[in-house]
Amino acid sequence: MNSKPVKVVVGLALVLILMAGSFGSGFFTGNLYTLGASSLHPATSTPTAVSPSPEPTQGGTPQDLQTLFKPFWETWQILHDKYVDQPLDNVSLMRGAIGGMMNSLGDQHSGYMTPQEYSDANVSINGKYTGIGAWVDSTGDYLVIVSPMKGFPAQKAGLQPGDEIRAVDGVDMTGINPELVRLKVIGPAGSSVHLSIFRTGQDKLLEFDIVRENIVIPSVTGEIIHDNIAYVTITTFGDTTATDLHKILGEVMAKNPKGLILDLRNNGGGYLNTAIDVASEFISSGVIVYEQYGDGTRQTFEAKPDGLATDIPMVVLVNEGSASASEIVAGAIQDQGRGKLVGVKTYGKGSVQQWIPLTDDQGAVRVTVAKWLTPNNLTIHKVGLTPDVIVERTSDDYKTGKDPQLDAAINLLLNQ
Repeated sequence: MNSKPVKVVVGLALVLILMAGSFGSGFFTGNLYTLGASSLHPATSTPTAVSPSPEPTQGGTPQDLQTLFKPFWETWQILHDKYVDQPLDNVSLMRGAIGGMMNSLGDQHSGYMTPQEYSDANVSINGKYTGIGAWVDSTGDYLVIVSPMKGFPAQKAGLQPGDEIRAVDGVDMTGINPELVRLKVIGPAGSSVHLSIFRTGQDKLLEFDIVRENIVIPSVTGEIIHDNIAYVTITTFGDTTATDLHKILGEVMAKNPKGLILDLRNNGGGYLNTAIDVASEFISSGVIVYEQYGDGTRQTFEAKPDGLATDIPMVVLVNEGSASASEIVAGAIQDQGRGKLVGVKTYGKGSVQQWIPLTDDQGAVRVTVAKWLTPNNLTIHKVGLTPDVIVERTSDDYKTGKDPQLDAAINLLLNQ
């Protein structure tokens, strides 16, 4: 029995951070996964090629499964006997078989991680990074930008949620595994990467030159803005987010603001327990979220006591980059009648994954174990949350620095 801890996350499946170097976060919620190698977790050695194996035995296959697995071992031997390029790499064959088994589930959020991928993923969700600063989704045909991080190269260059990376440094990425595309995008601070981007509504690819930077990401920021309104932004749900939020709320609430705006836009998620702690700062009692399992049972997560902002009028900003843990918090606030949502429909990530390490440091499998429902028993998976007030933020708004969603949130609070 593997005694290593199992990390439970709620986030975008194999969502990656477009970063490399020293870091403390997986993307997600993730399902969190980093886009790059960590200096804290050196890369494992590349498996060396081995000679054809002797006739395989089924000594390791349980007796009741030997008939079922007979085609597998036959195929194994055929490859070693017949495949043109010898010798074969048995480790790669083994890992490929595990990956194929996970892919057969048809669940984009379940999969196999190699030892290096698991090393990159199994770090805390806070810290220092090197890269372009963007949350991405690698589960489709192309690497897709989910959320550019505020103030960092991807956003400053003009990348937007939904952008598909079609080429890197002039090389077409069509048909290339998005994980390999991720590796092409990362690089050391000060170096540049050229990205060709497909964006819905554009009749040709958009071209971007982005200089990678060292990036330090605060998970929570807060300030008093227009007409004494508290404005709090959460960028991820990591190890210290709940503590950071509690401290910042204490500071802004001491100024007796007349309302509070919680900005969860472009927040790809994080840890489930952090989402519960964050929601509890704004909701005094009641259900935050239900987790429903495959056997029909469910677990109920309720608000914890002593939240600092449970009475103040509030509005939550969300957009297409708000996912998983962000949707848990926003969904609870909406269903409990605690505040209004302003923005556009959220991403729709409503499932829970466990990263289960394999023995002998052979990576991990990432398995969807549950789906979650809002307090009103609404599913978010592949649906998303619909804001109470729909407000778009256009490409021109981004370019000119305008934020009609924030403006709408301020007006909503002032008119209450």
